[in-house]
Amino acid sequence: MRLLFLGDIIGRSGREAIIRNLGDWRQKLSLDLVVANGENASHGYGLSPDIARNLHNAGVDVITLGNHAWDRRDMIGYINQAPHIVRPANYPAGTPGQGSHIVEISRGRRALVINVMGRIFMDPLDDPFRVVSEILSKHRLGVTVHAILIDVHAEATSEKMGFGAYFDGRASVVVGTHTHVPTADHRILPAGTAYQTDAGMCGDYDSVIGMGKPASLHKLVRKIPGERPQPAEGEATVCGLMVETDDATGLARKVAPLRIGGHLAPNWPDF
Repeated sequence: MRLLFLGDIIGRSGREAIIRNLGDWRQKLSLDLVVANGENASHGYGLSPDIARNLHNAGVDVITLGNHAWDRRDMIGYINQAPHIVRPANYPAGTPGQGSHIVEISRGRRALVINVMGRIFMDPLDDPFRVVSEILSKHRLGVTVHAILIDVHAEATSEKMGFGAYFDGRASVVVGTHTHVPTADHRILPAGTAYQTDAGMCGDYDSVIGMGKPASLHKLVRKIPGERPQPAEGEATVCGLMVETDDATGLARKVAPLRIGGHLAPNWPDF
């Protein structure tokens, strides 16, 4: 199975690059599954139902969220109607939506996508290690599902790397989001799980993590309230992680970062 995970989509620049090109990328890369973090897709803050529908129609099979999940109040009422939108599984019981989703893929294959949020420098949610362990207790990689992808939306690199180590061999992919900067540590871990600490973002890198420089710098330098930062609107770089898995075991066989367009050195996976 060929999976593509796209890092945090930031505003119009990021989402339009994906909507415009994903159909071609799916064909060129022979992709079976596309997952994207969409928690910043609506003007940098949250995800609206309309933008969620546009991304899904463009070829994003599952959209994961994070700490901005509820910035758009209309998502609270919509998410139960859209099982392909996955919010962090370690939100309290009774929170709208779901923390995981199984996608039916061609030739009878199934992929499980899990979204979880870290706790270091983040909101004090339930234990993400325990919550993901409970979800995985109901599934067997390579038996009940052919692939498992975990999006760890977290600030601390130590927590993300800990997640990779803890679930190595029990998931096909563990990939981090939230910090918007792609890390250079993509690899297959010892027990067969593909891993990257942060997939980066899909947005304009001539910015401050996707937001326009003036308002961001005012906030950083002056340390007083000012204009709310808005997404930078220059050319987007689309960043993500591509993984090829073994359908029999569900473990990773190949892994490579994807970077297309914009301000970073391009990397097109050659699988």
